[in-house]
Amino acid sequence: MDVLFVDDDAMLREANLQSLALDGLEAMAVPSAARALELVDEAFPGVVVTDIRMPGMDGLELFRRLRAADDGLPVILITGHGDIPMAVEAMRAGAFDFLAKPYPAARLVTAVRHALEQRRLVLENRRLTRAVALAEGDNTLLGGAPAMQRLRATLRQIADTDVDVLVEGETGSGKDVVAGALHRWSRRAHRPFVALNCGALPESVMESELFGHEAGAFTGAQKRRVGRIEHADGGTLFLDEIEAMSHAMQVKLLRVLESREIAPLGTNEVRRIDLRVVAATKLPLVELVRRGVFREDLYYRLHVVTLRVPPLRERREDVPLLFAHFLERAAKRFGRPVPPLEAALRDHLARHDWPGNVRELAHFAERVALGLAGGGENTPGEEASLAERVEAYEATLLREALAEYAGAVQPVLETLRLPRKTFYDKLRKYGIEPQAYRGEKEKKAPGE
Repeated sequence: MDVLFVDDDAMLREANLQSLALDGLEAMAVPSAARALELVDEAFPGVVVTDIRMPGMDGLELFRRLRAADDGLPVILITGHGDIPMAVEAMRAGAFDFLAKPYPAARLVTAVRHALEQRRLVLENRRLTRAVALAEGDNTLLGGAPAMQRLRATLRQIADTDVDVLVEGETGSGKDVVAGALHRWSRRAHRPFVALNCGALPESVMESELFGHEAGAFTGAQKRRVGRIEHADGGTLFLDEIEAMSHAMQVKLLRVLESREIAPLGTNEVRRIDLRVVAATKLPLVELVRRGVFREDLYYRLHVVTLRVPPLRERREDVPLLFAHFLERAAKRFGRPVPPLEAALRDHLARHDWPGNVRELAHFAERVALGLAGGGENTPGEEASLAERVEAYEATLLREALAEYAGAVQPVLETLRLPRKTFYDKLRKYGIEPQAYRGEKEKKAPGE
């Protein structure tokens, strides 16, 4: 039902029902405020239009009771000329609009349609809030899309096994969250979860990071260092961007996977290890094998179980829920009220392709919480030129890096390998303010 029309005048009820029906609105009319209260609850999807002057309970009292029960319900008041001051006061108290008699049918229809849009937004916000609240106990990889449901079910099925896992997915899709879930849901949860980004370390230190070294193993090795593999003993080793690993390191990793043994640099001692390896890649490894970039034997050793994390554009129905979760978290972090999901913002969420996936969505929610972005944010769609798409992606990378390092400039310069002047030129170009990202760095959110 779109409209509940309340008036004690039978002829007026009939005339207004006809006007609403002619405009395609589903309406019902009742003769009293008491009857209206019986029909309206928190889930009522429509709008209440009520006359002020009625016997028994008048329209103002009906408005006050409806407002007390549901402050998000739009109520439109119908008033005679002498009641206009009362109607204006009611609007200050939260009434949606008032219509002064006599009013044209078009005026009624316009007011109702605007009120219906507000009601739809209120109910949608409530639905998303409830969905987020229900997921708070376990908000790993939020989303109800079929692909996400299958992924969560598979994670539950294999989490407590010792099989190594390969996770494929685009940048920002949540591969690290999949790895974390595999660890938390396994019997290894009380042991270390050790993560290493293979693309972030130069080849010269990769072996030492993975395998560790003894004091004196090489120039500058003044004391023993436990490598990531040994540190993960009993737990889970997460190797992100494994496609960036050199051929030489791939050979050594393959040996570890097959033997579950390591020999740190500077010693001939072989140490047994018990760990599960989760490797992640943003590029299809099978294609890299065909091109000779990745070793075939290592690929098949990792390819026992392969999980694919779908990009956001393949699960658009999850975007509003994820955004509501990130927006609530960001507002809490910045000490701001949660902004409403206005129509323009919802339209932007629906039409944008989110090339940065969940991570981009989370950072966009932070900007919305800070009042720095909204539904009108300039995000090129499919019709945009290549230059516009490149610029949009570049701006996203800058925002992601600033959020990752809580607005600290130096690590962003090092990560993106940008000269300081170029960096600030780009910030001015895209209207990005580093101070908006400053604050205590949080853990990555579910789904990031």
